[in-house]
Amino acid sequence: MASSFNTSPWLNDVFLSFGGEDTRNTFVAHLYDALARKGIRTFLDEDGLRRGIEISPTLLKAIESSRISIIILSKNYASSTWCLNELLKILECKESKQQIVLPVFYHVDPSDVRHQRDSFGKALAEHAEKLNGAMELQMWRAALRDVANLSGYHLTYDRNESEFIQEIVQDISKILQHSYLHVAKYPVGLGYSQVQNIVNLHLSVGTNDVRMVGILGLGGLGKTTLAKAIWNSIAFKFEASCFLANVGDTSNQAHGLVQLQQTLLSKISGDRRSLNIDSIDMGINTIKCMLGSKRVLLILDDVDHLIQLETLAGACDWFGKGS
Repeated sequence: MASSFNTSPWLNDVFLSFGGEDTRNTFVAHLYDALARKGIRTFLDEDGLRRGIEISPTLLKAIESSRISIIILSKNYASSTWCLNELLKILECKESKQQIVLPVFYHVDPSDVRHQRDSFGKALAEHAEKLNGAMELQMWRAALRDVANLSGYHLTYDRNESEFIQEIVQDISKILQHSYLHVAKYPVGLGYSQVQNIVNLHLSVGTNDVRMVGILGLGGLGKTTLAKAIWNSIAFKFEASCFLANVGDTSNQAHGLVQLQQTLLSKISGDRRSLNIDSIDMGINTIKCMLGSKRVLLILDDVDHLIQLETLAGACDWFGKGS
């Protein structure tokens, strides 16, 4: 019932296509940051690769090697011939490489994109005046119709942009399943009902309280296998998540508990460089500070002493509601 971890054949999880200055430093920057915090490998043209008219080989390769393309269709998107040609390449990869394409209608009506009205109609009319032939213009028109007919996301002025971005990120995480763990080649005795019983009866995902559940038993009974299966079924639903393996063995090493705290925080934040935990007490305070407002899924595997729990998950108020 649970997927095994597979190495992705894609260099990037997500390619972001956008119109430029109207979204680069606002919506696109916030979406990129939210994806990065989830550990989703996202290609963003932030090095000024958009020079001239022809799409650079670097961007062509980035599009071809991405599992998903997110197209932010803002009011200025069609004014750029670069973006329109980028759109053609993305739709080509959708057909040839089964790339997933997700449009984001950023303060524009999908029907205006589909029928090339408003700013899209104006932009294409301006392009038509400059083009010698009509073939390229017809290709752009067809591409805009095609992308407008895809299932995507529509941001209107009355929606909360932060919540809108989190919805996109959660869906991307579910599609990628890049955080899925290998359960077992032959998970003997592991049934769908076992996993669902724990998820439904004990974890109650979606509630506002904080739940802590222990899976107890002798070695070899399949506790880790069950924990991995639970992780695979619900991890994408949380704002932040971490599966800490071999807690018992690691804690027995020199500075092992501090190392575990640092690993936990690094996985949650996605930043393995800036965090420097000097002591257990510092680690506890940092965990409470960083995770106190986040909806977290934390699985500690192979715990064999109380101090490990006290150091890594000491109380419900360490974590945000719904953890």
